[in-house]
Amino acid sequence: MPMDPADIVRMIKEGIPDADVRIEDLRGDGDHYAAYVVSSAFRGKTRVQQHQMVYQALQGRMGGELHALALQTAPPADA
Repeated sequence: MPMDPADIVRMIKEGIPDADVRIEDLRGDGDHYAAYVVSSAFRGKTRVQQHQMVYQALQGRMGGELHALALQTAPPADA
C-alpha cells in the first residue's frame, strides 16, 4: 500500500523538527515522490549525510511502503 504524502511530511518533521518539507507525486500513482527538505540541521553535513537523516526519519519505509523518493536537501542558506 502506498504512503500518503501527509505521512511522509509528518515523519520527516518528527525526525527533523525544523524541516520545511514539500512533497510532489511524480507519477500520480502514490508510489513515486520527490521530497524537497530544508533544515538548519543540515548545516555542515554532506549531501549524503543529509539524505541519511531523511531516510532515518522515514524509519525504514524506503523500498517498502515508499517505493521511490527523489530527494533534494539543503540548509536554509542554500535553499
